[in-house]
Amino acid sequence: MANSALFRSLSASTQAQCTAHGLQLHTAEATVNISVYTPEIIRVCIEQNTETDFSYSVIIPPQNPDFEIIEQENHWQISTAKLRLEVGKSPVRFRFFDKNNALLNEDDAAFGTGWLGEEVVTYKKLQPYERFLGLGEKTGNQDKRGRAYTNWNTDSFAYGAESDPLYQTLPFYIGVHSGLSYGIFMDSTYRSWYNFGASNNRFASFAAQAGRMNYYFIHDTTIKGIIAAYTQLTGRAELPPRWSLGLQQCRYSYYPDVEVQRIADTFRQKQIPADALYLDIHYMQDYKVFTWHGERFSSPQKLTQHLAEQGFEVVVITDPGIKIEDGYTPYEEGKAQGLFLQYPDGENYAACVWPGWCHFPDFTNPAARAWWANSMQTLTEQGVTGFWTDMNEPASWGQATPDLVEFDYEGQRTSHKQGHNAYGLQMTRATYEGARQHLPEKRPFVLTRAGYAGVQRYAAVWTGDNIASDEHLLVGVRLLMSMGLAGVSFTGTDIGGFVGEASKNLFARWISVAAFTAYFRIHTMIDNRQTDAWSFGERTEAIARNYINLRYKLLPYLYAMFWENSQTGLPVVRSLAIEHSHDEKIYLFDYQNQFMCGESLLICPTESYQRFCKVYLPANAGGWYDFYNGKHWAAEQEIIIECPVERLPVFVKAGGMLLAQNATQHTKQKPQPVLHLHLYRGAATQELVWYEDDGTSYGYANGDFYKRVIRFSPTERKLKIEAVEGNYISDYQEIKIHLHDFGKVDGVRHTTGQTPTHREHFGWMDTLPNFDPFVGAPPAAETSICHTATIANTAEMITLEW
Repeated sequence: MANSALFRSLSASTQAQCTAHGLQLHTAEATVNISVYTPEIIRVCIEQNTETDFSYSVIIPPQNPDFEIIEQENHWQISTAKLRLEVGKSPVRFRFFDKNNALLNEDDAAFGTGWLGEEVVTYKKLQPYERFLGLGEKTGNQDKRGRAYTNWNTDSFAYGAESDPLYQTLPFYIGVHSGLSYGIFMDSTYRSWYNFGASNNRFASFAAQAGRMNYYFIHDTTIKGIIAAYTQLTGRAELPPRWSLGLQQCRYSYYPDVEVQRIADTFRQKQIPADALYLDIHYMQDYKVFTWHGERFSSPQKLTQHLAEQGFEVVVITDPGIKIEDGYTPYEEGKAQGLFLQYPDGENYAACVWPGWCHFPDFTNPAARAWWANSMQTLTEQGVTGFWTDMNEPASWGQATPDLVEFDYEGQRTSHKQGHNAYGLQMTRATYEGARQHLPEKRPFVLTRAGYAGVQRYAAVWTGDNIASDEHLLVGVRLLMSMGLAGVSFTGTDIGGFVGEASKNLFARWISVAAFTAYFRIHTMIDNRQTDAWSFGERTEAIARNYINLRYKLLPYLYAMFWENSQTGLPVVRSLAIEHSHDEKIYLFDYQNQFMCGESLLICPTESYQRFCKVYLPANAGGWYDFYNGKHWAAEQEIIIECPVERLPVFVKAGGMLLAQNATQHTKQKPQPVLHLHLYRGAATQELVWYEDDGTSYGYANGDFYKRVIRFSPTERKLKIEAVEGNYISDYQEIKIHLHDFGKVDGVRHTTGQTPTHREHFGWMDTLPNFDPFVGAPPAAETSICHTATIANTAEMITLEW
C-alpha cells in the first residue's frame, strides 16, 4: 500500500460479511461491495459515502447465479462457473482469474483503488503484450495501448484523427493478453479518464472525477461472449424498422419543400434506391424545435404523404435548446412546469445556440422527458417517422456549461459534473418514448450524436461532424468497430464527409465502404456542393448506384445480422479482434481498418487514390474467396490486390453463407419471390439464422415472424434448413441455391426429390456504362462460375445434398 498526503488507497479490511450476492468489506477509507451478477460478471463497488444505487445503463439486477466464497488466510476467494476473484485482505486488492486459474487482470499491488481528492482511480497492472480494445467513440489505433482518453461528451466539430473526447461516452473496454480476454465497464457519468499505459509502463488506470468507483468485470472464453454479457447488463437494441437499413439522404439543409420533392423524384427517376430523406434545422421557424417554417414548408403533411407514396420516410432534426421567447409554447410550458436545467438559486440556466438564447430541458427529470415526448406530436401528426437528436452533449456556443448547473437525476439532484454525460442518453430516451407514444404501430427510428452506455437501447449513432478526407474515411471505420465492441452496433458515418467537399473518387470509395456498415447516410455541410449520388458525374453516379444496389440485394443478410444483434449484442460491423484478437497482424497499420460485415464478409477499406493495396486474410478453415470473381485465396497471408475506385476489396469466408434478393428501389417494395442462398466451399460447419418479419411493427413479439436456422456442412456437402418458427409468411416462395467452388455438380438431392443444377456466371455488380468513348469501354463486371438449383420454400425442414 502506498499512501501520501495527496493519494490514499484502500487499506486493510477491518470487517467482512457475506451478502445475498457476494461479499461486503469495510476499510478505513471506504465500503466495498462485491456482487456476482452472472457467471461472467462480477461487480466491484467502492464508495466513501453511501449513494443511492442507481444506474441509467444497467438494466438487470444480480441474476442469482451459483457462486462460492471461501475465506483463506490472506484473501477471500469468490468463484463462479466462469471466473474466480481473489480479494486481498491487507491491503484490499483484486485479482481476477479464469476457471482454469489463468490470471486475467490484477490491481497494481501498491495503488489498487484510491483517491486524489474527489477523484477516484483504479490502477491495474499492465500484463505483458496486453492490448486494449473498444471504449466506444475513440480515435487512434484499434489497439489503444499507449494512449490516454477522456470521457466527456463534446461537440467536436471537424475533429482530427487523434481528437479526444468526441460525442459519446461508452466506458467499456476489452483487455487481451496471453490468449485470454476480459472486459471492464466503469459505470460513472462523471468526467472520466482512461490510461492504457500512456507515459508509463507500469499500469493501466480508469478514474472518475467524483463519486464512487463502480465497475463490472466481465469474462468469457470469447470476445463474442464478453460482448453478449456486457449487452445483457446494459441492454440490446431492438429490431429497427427495416427502412432504416436503406440509404438515407441528408444535407444541411434541404429546403424548401419543392427541393425536398425534387431530390425524391430524382432518386426514383435515376433508379437509385433510397428510403429516407432528412430535414435539417431550416425546416423550423427561426430554428425553434417543434415548429415548421410556414413559407418553406407550407404543408408538411402533404409533403410527407407524397414522399410516403414514393417509398420515402421523413426524418427531422430536433435540438434540445428551447428559445427564450414569450408566446413560444415549448418555452412557456417548460418555464411554467419547471422542466429546464437550473442554477442553485432556481433560475433557469440559459446559453446560446441556433435559435439564440435558450433554456434546456432537464432530461434527467421524468416529467421533462414526458413533456418532450408529448411535444413530439407536432411532428408525428405531420407524417414524420424518424427523429434525429443533435446538439445533445449538450452543446452551446462557448462549450462551457457551468458545473454548478443542477440536474434532477431522477430526484437525486446533482450537478453538471454528474449530469452532463447522461444528458444525450436521456434526450434520446425521451425521443424514443415519444415515438412509441405517438406511433404505437411502428418501431421507432431515433438517431443521436451524444450518448452514454446503454444508448443502443434507444437509437442509432453517427460519428458526428467528420471531414471529407481519406484519413477520415478510415478513422470512421475504426470508430464504428470500437463502438461495436462497446455494445453499440447501429452506427455509421456521414458518407462523403460533413466538413469540406469530397472528390469524385473519395465519394465513390466512401459509399462503397458504407454499403457494408449498419447505418447508411449521405450528409454534408451547408454551402458545400450537393452530395447526392448523381452530383459527381456519370461515372461516380454509376459506381454509387452499383454499391447502393448491392446493399439492397444483401438486405436479407443484413437484416439477419440486425436480428442477431438484438439477441446477442454482436455488432453488424465487427472488428477482426472479435474472432482474431490474438493475431498481431490485425492491429498493424496496413490492416487495422479491415472489418467483418456480419459473419461472412471481410471488408478491406482503403484510400480513394489507391490502385493497389495490401490485404491481410486472417485464419479461416478453407481460406477466403474474392467477392466479385470467386478466386480462392489461402488464409493467414498478406496479399496485394487491385482496388480501382469502382472495386472495394471484399472477401467471403470459406464455408460462409450469404442471403440475397434482387435489388428494389426501397425496402417497402416487395422483392422478387426468390431468396438467393450463396454457399461457399470451406472446411468448417457454419450456422446462419434466416429471419423475416413485417419490418415495421412489433408483431414479432407476438409470434409474427419467420425464422429458420440454416446449417451448412461444406465438407459433407450438406445443407439443413430447419422448419419454420413463427407465423409470418415469407416474402420468398423459392430458394435459389448458389454453390461456389464445389466443382461440377449434376444435381441437388433434397427432401422431396432431386433438382438439376445449372452452371451460371454469377455477378454481384453491373458493368459500368461507357461514359467516354475516347478512353474506351470499361471492363465487363466480374463474375464467378457457380452451380445453381432452385427449390420450393416449404415450411417443413429442408435437407439438401450434392
